[in-house]
Amino acid sequence: MSAISTKHLISIKELSTADIETIFNTADNFKEVINRPIKKVPSLRDITIANIFFENSTRTRLSFELAEKRLSADVINFSASGSSVSKGETLIDTVKNILAMKVDMVVMRHANAGACEFLSRNIDAKVINAGDGAHEHPTQALLDAFSIREKYGKVEGLKVAIIGDILHSRVALSNIFCLQKLGAEVMVCGPTTLMPKFIGELGVKVSHNVREALEWCDVANVLRIQLERQATRYFPSLREYTLHFGINRQLLEAVGRDITIMHPGPINRGVELNSDVADSSQSIILNQVENGVAIRMAALYLLAN
Repeated sequence: MSAISTKHLISIKELSTADIETIFNTADNFKEVINRPIKKVPSLRDITIANIFFENSTRTRLSFELAEKRLSADVINFSASGSSVSKGETLIDTVKNILAMKVDMVVMRHANAGACEFLSRNIDAKVINAGDGAHEHPTQALLDAFSIREKYGKVEGLKVAIIGDILHSRVALSNIFCLQKLGAEVMVCGPTTLMPKFIGELGVKVSHNVREALEWCDVANVLRIQLERQATRYFPSLREYTLHFGINRQLLEAVGRDITIMHPGPINRGVELNSDVADSSQSIILNQVENGVAIRMAALYLLAN
């Protein structure tokens, strides 16, 4: 297994297409490992990794922790709630205190965009961005593209629609960068109020009609409405949003094409996706969860080496 060109994993923008392919090829090997009866390898046996989460997380945190343990790393879990952060301790002081315990790598989620980049410039340990504000979430984009590659055998030439709350989504931005690097066409779809002002400058198609997006795409990656990031109301009600942008079985049947449905989780069932879509044969949502462990194992392994 070869290395990647970056010291940290902060942004998809910093990765080359060759880096992404290296991560995918490494994840292919690790996916075989996690489907064996003995799911552990000693690859990071002498490495200590700190998971530092300043925001709530279930899937990403569990996925990283499982990936680290599958690689035999020593793991420290830190949560901002109940820590000295609530007493006014700064980010740098918090992390330096953790690093004083001889930590080699830091996986961090933070509410502020750029926090992981700032951290990587101020500490010696390797840093992986597990989501910073509404900026980027690189491992999510990698596992999404990896899941598409697994389903279709390629990403190049496919049409992928990202549907939902584009404005507040770090997943959307990382997915756009990753999919474009791999040769896919990308459309973003959602209400005008949930669309970044200059999104078209990223070279994506823009639609405000969910049926139009579904008729165009091969893959629909549906995003959650992030009410916790919305300081103001961007649409009249969730019921109104569901009426115009929710995806149900009736809508998919009306489109009449076999579209692959994805979702980074957690799903607001009955809002952006109905259960008859989320749990259907067209959905690869649970594949994404499984692939998340393999991709994060690959990222951790390649950065550690």
